Parts: sequence; C-alpha cells; structure tokens
Amino acid sequence: MGNAQEKPPGSGGGAARPDQASAGSGTRSRGAGGGGGGEKPQNDRAPEKGAVNGTQRENSPAGGQEEQSSPAVDTSYLDAPAGALPPHLARLKNEGNHLFKHGQFGDALEKYSQAIDACAEAGIDSPEDLCILYSNRAACYLKDGNSTDCIQDCTKALELQPYSLKPLLRRAMAYESLERYRKAYVDYKTVLQIDTGVQAAHDSVHRITRMLIEQDGPEWREKLPDIPVVPLSVQQQHREKPISIEQAQARAARAAQEEVRRKEARFTLLKQEGNGLVKKGNFQEALEKYTECLTLKPDECALYTNRAICLLKLNRFEEAKQDCDSALQLEPANKKAFYRRALAFKGLQDYLSASSDLQEVLQLDPNVREAEQELEEVTGLLRKSLMDSANRV
Repeated sequence: MGNAQEKPPGSGGGAARPDQASAGSGTRSRGAGGGGGGEKPQNDRAPEKGAVNGTQRENSPAGGQEEQSSPAVDTSYLDAPAGALPPHLARLKNEGNHLFKHGQFGDALEKYSQAIDACAEAGIDSPEDLCILYSNRAACYLKDGNSTDCIQDCTKALELQPYSLKPLLRRAMAYESLERYRKAYVDYKTVLQIDTGVQAAHDSVHRITRMLIEQDGPEWREKLPDIPVVPLSVQQQHREKPISIEQAQARAARAAQEEVRRKEARFTLLKQEGNGLVKKGNFQEALEKYTECLTLKPDECALYTNRAICLLKLNRFEEAKQDCDSALQLEPANKKAFYRRALAFKGLQDYLSASSDLQEVLQLDPNVREAEQELEEVTGLLRKSLMDSANRV
C-alpha cells in the first residue's frame, strides 16, 4: 500500500491504494450484507473462464456453452500470499484488491468485509493483517463518499496498529471532507511525522491552516486537539520498511513534478530579473540572467530576442545576429527577431541584409513605425555605401 493519497471531495490529494492496489469506496456491508456500488459476488471463488467481473456469462439462446476460443482468465493473483492470513482468507483479500483496482468498489468492500468477519469467526489474531483489511475497506468507503464509516474503520485499524500511515491518511481525508478541520489537521501532522515525503499531507496542512485561521482567528492553534508525538522507533521502522514498485514509481513521479516546479520557479525569477535589469540599463547583467534562463528552457524564443537587445546595446552585433537567427528558427515569423537582426546587420554594416529584414518586419506588420524609420536610414546608408564603392573603383 503506497503513500499516494485519495483526494477528499473538494480538496487536494492523490490516489489511495489498498495493499498493492488502489483503495476505493463502497457502502458498509458485513457477511451477507450488500456493498454499495456493484452487484455482490455470489461466492468467494475466482471468476471462472468466460466470467465477467465474477459473474458467469449467460449461455447462448441454443443453450450451448461459451465458445472455446475465449481466452482464459488469469486468476493466479488470488493465490498470492497475504501476510499471515490462511489461504482462503488471503484469497478474499486478494480478490478485493483486484476488484478495487478495476473500479468495482462495492464488490471490493464486500470481499474485505467477508475477510474481516471470517477472521473473527476463526479467532485469527493477526493485528497487522486485520489493520490492512480495515484500512482497505476504509478506502472503499472514502471512494464512495462515506466518510463516517471510513473514519470508524480507520480508527479500528489504528487501534490494531498505532501510527499506521495509511489509516491515518485516510482518516484525515475523511475528516476534511466532513469539514472537521481540526481533527484532519492533527492526523495530517501525525502522518508527516512518520513520512515527510507525503506531498498531499503537506498540501492539505497548508490548505487547512488557512481555513482554521479564517474560522478561529489568530488563536487557532490553541483550539487544536493534542498532536501525538510519534515515537522515534516508529519513524525509524517506517524508513527501513521496503517500498513496493508502485510506491517507488509514485515517489519518482512526485520528485519529477517537484523538479519541474522548481525549474519553472527559477526560470520565472531569472527572466523577471533580466527584464528589470534591461529597464535599468544594466545590459551585461541582464544578458547573464537570460543566458541562465536558456539553460533551463533552450527553446524559449523570447529569451533569444531579449538577449539580442542586450548584445546590441553592448555592440556585440555578430552575437546579436546569431541570437536572432536562433529565434527565427523557433518562430519564422517573429517580427522582433527580424527587427533586431536588422539592427545587428546595420551594426555590421551589412545594409542590404538589414534592409531585407526591415522589409520583412513591415510585411508582417505595416504599422511598425520604428521599422519604417530604420528602413529609411538604412536605405540611405546603403546608397552611400554603394556610391563610396563606385568612387573607389
């Protein structure tokens, strides 16, 4: 069961997973009781060949059996070990996980309920396995919006295994969905003592803090229930616990998202600083900011045209021309790039190329007054250059 979280209605979060599969929701059911959302399976056997969602397909109108060409249903997952549970109870749990994973939350809830009841009837004393069963069923309730029953099952799970992360997290989300923000805050903070890497808990704490400040004012902390101190031994045990492939993938995805956010924030800051330095006339420093931006987003056209301004002001015309070339490779109709390249050509005394680029600008936008003025000046310089060349001959 990974550390990704279920999003409560109207709040942040991710997907809760029941013991190697996502944990979902349903309606409380025990023994022969119905599970909300989906038909109750008629028995605890694995779906047979030709079965759909555990329900045997009807025979053809002629009464014949299903075609032999139908692919066999893989039920090997049902026989996987499940903690200390005996095989017939492990099978119920595995089937619940499988049903949940495929979106059949009511049927999954029914299987977890059958497993819980069977454990009581058989006198099985395995707190860890029972904790997981209650936590998985709680996830089903949470998926269905049944926050009250979710809280009850999470509390039972925590009585069996204090400081178990998933029941704490699910109970926090259920409290939040019921707008019991103080209790939700306490559970989220407890989760973060166990694992600081649960991003959804961080997000929820920030969100609930704002709500509590609005609700209770500056003294909001004094109205909170006591936040339990998680023993160091529990924290250490959690850190040393092997993680599943799904957990590892979820953590890698969160890390990648965080890196993207970090780079985006750094990029935005650098670009703003560069723009501010240009306005102040600090072109060398601005150039350095834009250059650093390009290491983060090398395909951002505006960075090349912005850096070209700095290079033009520093009389580094060849480099300015190269930046405009790069911008035009990205956006072939970028009039700023044409205009600034024209200025670079002018600085390089290539008046013919400058005239050509200025005409491109005016073709794209006839209302660019600066381009008209530059074209007039460059045309005069080109004429003078040609005359000088003729006189030298």
